[in-house]
Amino acid sequence: MTPIAPLIETFMRETLVHQRGASRHTCDSYAQSFQLLFEFAAARLKSKPSKLMLEQIDSGLVSAFLEHLEDKRKNAAVTRNVRLAATKSFFRFLEYRQPAALDQVRRVLAIPFKKTDTRLVPCLLREELQALLNAPDPTTRDGIRDRAMLHVAVCAGLRVSELTSLKVDDIDISSMSIRVVGKGRRERVLPLWKPAATALRTWLAIRGKVATPEVFISARGEPLSRWGFAYLLKQHAAVAAHQQQGLAKKRVSPHVLRHTCAMIILQATQDIRKVSLWLGHATLTTTEVYTRGDPTEKLEAMEAIVPPHLRRGTFQPIDKLMALLKSTS
Repeated sequence: MTPIAPLIETFMRETLVHQRGASRHTCDSYAQSFQLLFEFAAARLKSKPSKLMLEQIDSGLVSAFLEHLEDKRKNAAVTRNVRLAATKSFFRFLEYRQPAALDQVRRVLAIPFKKTDTRLVPCLLREELQALLNAPDPTTRDGIRDRAMLHVAVCAGLRVSELTSLKVDDIDISSMSIRVVGKGRRERVLPLWKPAATALRTWLAIRGKVATPEVFISARGEPLSRWGFAYLLKQHAAVAAHQQQGLAKKRVSPHVLRHTCAMIILQATQDIRKVSLWLGHATLTTTEVYTRGDPTEKLEAMEAIVPPHLRRGTFQPIDKLMALLKSTS
């Protein structure tokens, strides 16, 4: 029997961080996946997570864990696939570390990903977005910070990890642009709209000198976490819902702000390549999802199409007496 704890530690600290150079966000996602898996396995096997053995984490247990995510935790298929991807990555690492468990490893790697629905991306209407941006109180320090955060997040279409990791040195005050390090360590420079630039300048003026290099900090002077931003966003969305009733029916997440930015740029430029560059996508395939949610191009196609001719005809209603006789026959 092989203890699994040392293998997980080696995978997380050496393989992910040093050999692959994975980002902090990726490491956090993997750690959360393994935490859920081992908590489920420990409860199922009536053991402590630190006492689990590699031989116990077989394909049957992993499949039961995936069903648990969907049935008990009510996770979507996308989340299920994320947890499975982390598990498969660890078992691919085991292929060359534990050759005796090769059959077990291959059975886990054979577990298929679940197909997911390709839905329209959720986004906010302009009136809803304006109500959300107006929600923070500009007369308080936290309100000025939150207003700047929301404006920068929408303007630059930032992922929540990109927003919370934005540093003061990444801001060019003269041109009022920001340097963003996105997925795959791809850097991009984005200009800020005038309202976003004004909100950011106001925040930087009262932010003060703190040891933390991140732009957006908590009341204790610590970097604001991605969960902290999501919590603040939820609070401001609830306030904005009093003005725009449609917000009460929408789930306003940090990624919805990114989708909203993409739709604004697409409608303004009608160029999907500019949307891709703005958001920092690796390929245009990722950006094509926004064209399905924008009706502008469909309307242009309708105007350019000559529809088939509709043959003229007149409708004559049937005689009431004949209709009565036909219905009774």
